[in-house]
Amino acid sequence: MQMLLVHGLGRTPLSLFGLAGALRRAGHRTRFFGYLPTLETLPRIVRRLTARLRALAVRGESVGLVGHSLGGLLLRMALPAVPELKVHHFVMLGTPAFVPRMATLTWRWFPPFRLYTRDCGRFLGSPEAFAKLPEFAVPFTLIAGTAGPCGRWSPFGTDPNDGVVSVSETRVDGVEPELVPAVHTLIMDSVVVQARILAIMGSTSANARPLVPGT
Repeated sequence: MQMLLVHGLGRTPLSLFGLAGALRRAGHRTRFFGYLPTLETLPRIVRRLTARLRALAVRGESVGLVGHSLGGLLLRMALPAVPELKVHHFVMLGTPAFVPRMATLTWRWFPPFRLYTRDCGRFLGSPEAFAKLPEFAVPFTLIAGTAGPCGRWSPFGTDPNDGVVSVSETRVDGVEPELVPAVHTLIMDSVVVQARILAIMGSTSANARPLVPGT
């Protein structure tokens, strides 16, 4: 099956190479979508992603989608424009469904974040933008990390989190995320996460070697 992987804010397609390798060993074909928030507006990024999804739809094949953090939001925004795309499953890794408090704090108190993220960073801090996110029309799974700091001195308080996004910020329409002991930046490299994605997407290779959590 064809897989499209979309990285998160502040990362590049390189961050998904480990996950892509696991998917290829299971017989899947992987492709990446990259973007540069400093040089591109959010609408332009979504338009390019929509065009990529349309190109996949022309083939008439079933497609698996994985988005890390903002990558999941970009896919969520682009998908409604390509209803003909046959989506086997859409997995979101640490993708917020509400304004993440860390994005708001960083935008307010750390000017370099505003300079680097520009339109994308502004979007992440906008309740109005999140309220306009489209409903899901494809099968999806939410995966959230819990290895972030909690407690008196944590900006998350007692809310489980991955260091960037809290578990509560990933919930969609009452759907609970699957929890893994991982931090936001490296969640895609978690063996547990990769095993779960392989289970969701299935294996197309007779020689596929299943990942065993903890190995």
